[in-house]
Amino acid sequence: MRSIVQERGAGEGAGVRPWSPRAEWAVRLVGLAAVVTTGLTVWLGLWVTPPSQVMGNLVRLVYVHPPVAWVALYLAFGALGLGSVLWLWPRTRHPFWDRLAAAAGEVGAVFTALTLATGSIWGRPTWGVWWAWDARLTSSALLLVLLLGYLALRRVPADPDTRARRSAIAALVALLDVPIVYFSVSWWHTLHENTQMDITGIMLATMLLGFVAFTLVFAWMLATALRIEALRAELEAHELEVALADRHAEAAPGAEVPSGVVLGAGEPAGRDVPVLPGVLQAQDTPGWAAPSSARRQG
Repeated sequence: MRSIVQERGAGEGAGVRPWSPRAEWAVRLVGLAAVVTTGLTVWLGLWVTPPSQVMGNLVRLVYVHPPVAWVALYLAFGALGLGSVLWLWPRTRHPFWDRLAAAAGEVGAVFTALTLATGSIWGRPTWGVWWAWDARLTSSALLLVLLLGYLALRRVPADPDTRARRSAIAALVALLDVPIVYFSVSWWHTLHENTQMDITGIMLATMLLGFVAFTLVFAWMLATALRIEALRAELEAHELEVALADRHAEAAPGAEVPSGVVLGAGEPAGRDVPVLPGVLQAQDTPGWAAPSSARRQG
């Protein structure tokens, strides 16, 4: 699967391109489509569609809240679960799936927070409260907490395989809350079961357009986050190469640094370094000279 294309070059400007040129154009087109459809949804929702006979102008939040919840609950967590399962499965294990899960977790946290925010704005005039420890609201809030915990776990220092494994397990644990959120209306008495809406005609068309718009927004954000994850992985690999090269230069002053590895600024390969007792008897090395800070007086 050639989803990530690495291009290394020599000289200034060399680096990594996580996507092929065709994929980059596709992502740009998705972003443009997301902007256009979102703008149409806002225009239709605020100025074209009429107020609802039951909810009045509050119905305009319907064009935003359900689509955002759809993205958070199904698309983001679907991608998170897919990436985690395919990384854990030995036959399909590949760094791409771990990066997909990481990107989906970040985007999913954004949309889950938006779901809670728009739901609170909707709930205040509808139910008379900004927040209630309702089964669906509480399970949705737990979903956000689990996502934030997943993202925090990914920041714990570890080698890539260990980090990917424990993150994938944490993601699957968080996924257990998704069916609870979905079936909470059926399992318990919640505020959502009393909600009545009369959505027809252009109002229904605008809501469906909202689903399309936020799905495109999610796709663009996921692709962008995935690109960032690929660049981050490349940066970590480069930092490891630099650290190994620095250690190599410290252990053997004057030795050649492996080709393709660049030392940090101000770190020449043949520099003099202090002696670490018990590790390297540098005094026995021909041509060794102690740095001025380490020379003994008298």
